[in-house]
Amino acid sequence: MQRRKSSFKGGIHPPYHKERTKNVPADVGKEPNIVTIPMSLHIGAPCKPIVKRGDYVYLGQKIGEAQGFVSAPIHSSVSGTVKSVGEMPHPNGDNVMSVVIESDGQNTVDPSIKPYDSYTSYAPEEIINIIREAGIVGLGGATFPTHVKLSVPSDKKVDCVILNGAECEPYLTADDHLMQMRPEKVVTGLKIAMRAVGVNKGYIGIEDNKPEAIEKIEVAIDGDSSIELVSLATKYPQGAEKQLITAVTGREVPSGGLPADAGVVAMNVGTAAQIATTFETGMPLFKRFLTCTGDAVKNPRTLEVKIGVKLQDVIDQCGGFVEAPGKVIMGGPMMGVSQFSTDVSVMKGTSGILCLTKASAYIPEPSACIRCGRCVAACPIHLEPLYLASFAEHNQFDKCDDYHILDCIECGSCAFSCPAKRMLVSSIRMGKRQVQAERKKKAVKKNA
Repeated sequence: MQRRKSSFKGGIHPPYHKERTKNVPADVGKEPNIVTIPMSLHIGAPCKPIVKRGDYVYLGQKIGEAQGFVSAPIHSSVSGTVKSVGEMPHPNGDNVMSVVIESDGQNTVDPSIKPYDSYTSYAPEEIINIIREAGIVGLGGATFPTHVKLSVPSDKKVDCVILNGAECEPYLTADDHLMQMRPEKVVTGLKIAMRAVGVNKGYIGIEDNKPEAIEKIEVAIDGDSSIELVSLATKYPQGAEKQLITAVTGREVPSGGLPADAGVVAMNVGTAAQIATTFETGMPLFKRFLTCTGDAVKNPRTLEVKIGVKLQDVIDQCGGFVEAPGKVIMGGPMMGVSQFSTDVSVMKGTSGILCLTKASAYIPEPSACIRCGRCVAACPIHLEPLYLASFAEHNQFDKCDDYHILDCIECGSCAFSCPAKRMLVSSIRMGKRQVQAERKKKAVKKNA
């Protein structure tokens, strides 16, 4: 097994807090009585609901039709009756079209669902279409439709697929538990992805703070020379796509480029496991592993739960709150999204529910930048966050563009390192939106 103790320049070592759930066995979440399934569960165009109030739906039945290439169908996570179709609160803060289903408790599978033949009997295009119809998206949190990733443009020369098992985000252990419980599915999913892309080399990168997962995956590989397990140094954001590619292959994704520009397709281990599950059972993506944790939760643990269950229902399965939380985050503390309510749904990309007490969630008032350069040293993309944030705050968006603000992956390493506690990521995120808007305006004028 290849060992890597250095991975990429920059990054940080935050308190990981994984001990809260790492050694607690993962479990299956309780069956929900009601699920609320948003039609926006992925990056790209939202789905169009194809069911109406009063309809009976099966487990795994398609209820949302994709509306474009960068989109993915959505399926019911229970069998039961559609109670309503309309706008409901979404974890992104908006109200979005959603389908509310009351479960009958039977989990009656859609009769049209059947296991597939061996993946080796399908052409790459057929594999990609099966993955699309199963609604599979990136389960690491980004939710980019997987069929789009696997549809490599003809002008790109890809020679390998990399699975991301780093799970570098503090607190989260969902991928760690998945790799320990279903290593054979992770490996099989990688092989299917390799066939879809047409390559003969695959890698699985896992941080070396997950020795049990490394051991299980190594056994599942079973000496297959086409797959290499890479044990990576534990560092944040080791699991960021560009940093993972550099750590595993030594290549760099060019500024403004995509993994395919470095000859790579990268995806999460959970995504690979779902691909294998779909081929073995015919079932689409309707559930996922997530970690419910934090010092405001009584019994933190990892659960496999259905898409559409409320965050509060998951929290209650973990014993509820020990005190009123100061902050609830969907995802981890570095790149997760703070929630205004726990009455929103688990999404396809919900890797964690982090519940922090008011003491843990406290953020001190920021002070003036002292030009110490710690944010520059920490940035894994080699940007200058202090300048990017300052330009954005002063509406100097041309300079933001000149300093490659769109290359920022919003990992939060800069803000974590800042002794002045400046809200660097928030300012940079605002700057990115403005730069993107300006680019769109210029493109419209150019094509007018």
